[in-house]
Order: sequence, then structure tokens, then C-alpha cells
Amino acid sequence: MAVVAGLAVGFLVQDWRVGVTAGVIAAVLEAVYRARSNSSVPAWRRTSVAERRTEAQLRRLERSGYRTLHARAIPGSEAQIDHLVVGPTGVYAVDSEKWDRRLPVRVQMGKKLFHGPFDMKPRLTEAKWEASQASELISKSFGREIAVVPSLAIYGPPVPWKVMNIRGVDVYQGDRARKWITKRERALTTAEIDRIYDIAAQVLPARYGED
Repeated sequence: MAVVAGLAVGFLVQDWRVGVTAGVIAAVLEAVYRARSNSSVPAWRRTSVAERRTEAQLRRLERSGYRTLHARAIPGSEAQIDHLVVGPTGVYAVDSEKWDRRLPVRVQMGKKLFHGPFDMKPRLTEAKWEASQASELISKSFGREIAVVPSLAIYGPPVPWKVMNIRGVDVYQGDRARKWITKRERALTTAEIDRIYDIAAQVLPARYGED
């Protein structure tokens, strides 16, 4: 591309020095483009845009005593909890979803979630199962039952309700994640939060081998 640009500009202005300059500029621009378009980190290890947006919200909860683990694997499966939040109001599993904004989000009979023509039952089932597995693993080490509340934080298309529980999973617009967590009664002490967080970090390993 740099050579073609240099020859074309040089021919048009009848000055080889201008052509060389144009070629160098084209080469630099191409290098910058490639650097931004490619990453040394494999795609499956990169945080999605939706996850980053949720993470930014959850970071603001730290001052209120909440602690969060990101991209935690469910042992023995390919499943992942995008964000596990432990704080004064309880324990939450938040999966961040980036859906096509051109397709509407709707619900039928209070228990069927659709994204356009697509039935999202499998996604709800997966989110509920992930939370139940996390609850089981944490409870076993903690010594009493610790409920983990599952949810889907949807980005892209508008969600025409604030929070709706569908098949046991809370579904809401992605930017409501922080409010969804904090608008509940206090359930855990600081000591319990720290212990549950430490247990969760052990029983739910980091998906990419790092905290």
C-alpha cells in the first residue's frame, strides 16, 4: 500500500520527493491500523465490551463494601460467571450480554424471553445453573447455605422493564447492574463478605489463570 501510494502521489505532482513522503506516511498509517486491529491476546481471552461496562459499574461499589471476582470458571465445565459480586446485600452472579440492538427484547407469559425471533431459554438455563453451582461450591466450604442470585445484564437493545425475574433469573438493562445489587436489604457482615469472597476465589478458578 505504501509503494502504491508513493508512486501515485509522485506521478500526480511530478515530484519523487513528495511521492516518497506520501509512501512513508501511508506505511505509518497502515502500521497503526494493524496495531489497533490485532492483539497478541487471543480473542477468547479478551474481555467483551459488555463485560467491561459492567465491570466499571461494579468498581464503584467497592467503597460500599462490595468485592467482585471476574471471569470465574465453573469447574468441570466450559461455563463462566462473568462477574461474581459479594457484598452487604448478598452474593450475585452477573453475566454481561451484548445483543443485536436491531432485535427487540420481549417476554411472553412472564417466563419466555425472546431476542427478536430467538428463544433465550438456553441462556437463562445456563445462567441459573452457573449460579446454582457457585452456590453449592461456596456453601459447602462456608458451612451453611449461601444463595447466589443469577442475572443477565443486557446491552444493545432496550429492555422494556426495570428488572424482571424470568425462569429464576433476573433480567435487566445492562446499566442497571449496580442498582440491581444495591437496592436490597443488608444480609452479610463484613467478616462474612471477606470469607465468602476468599472461598469463591478458591472454588471458582479464574477462567484465564489470573485473578
